[in-house]
Amino acid sequence: MCSSRAEVIRHCNLPENFPERPGLARCGGRSAGCGFRRSKASRFLSVLFALCWLSACRTTPLLPAVNLGEPGWRLRQGQAVWRSKRDAPEIAGELLLAAHPDGRSFLQFTKTPLPFVVAQTTTNAWQIEFVAENKTFCGSGRPPSQLGWLHLARCLTGRVPPANWRWKQLDEGRWRLENNLSGERMEGFLTP
Repeated sequence: MCSSRAEVIRHCNLPENFPERPGLARCGGRSAGCGFRRSKASRFLSVLFALCWLSACRTTPLLPAVNLGEPGWRLRQGQAVWRSKRDAPEIAGELLLAAHPDGRSFLQFTKTPLPFVVAQTTTNAWQIEFVAENKTFCGSGRPPSQLGWLHLARCLTGRVPPANWRWKQLDEGRWRLENNLSGERMEGFLTP
């Protein structure tokens, strides 16, 4: 039992001039351990930290690679021009869109020789990779409204874009998807 400060200090191998510290309470009947116990606030913070760490956000796993050779995929190829924001230069490239009857879609925008954007959606998940920046984002549910490439894939498969995006079918099979707020725009065509 910890009866005096000197006994506690010897038990913990602490120096004799070890200062009393606010927030630490003396041992109240335990002989094992350091001889001090944590204050209620310290214990609460420790428990809170442990709970946060144990229940941390689970990252959404990456979607599996798409095998466009599987039965059911409908492939369409074409050209597109992309402007990332209102005052950005336009980038022309090739566009590949694949749609599956089960709700999956795959989109790739390529500026030869490298892909710029690779996007996938399923009925309950999405993933987009900006290859040049080496960045990949993924999530569950409906894609965030700021990721226009994911919404282009959805629009080209017959779905409606979010409120801040404008989808327009143009003449001769051309189309345009534009963000009213940022000025991002994709315009192009796909072979039937």
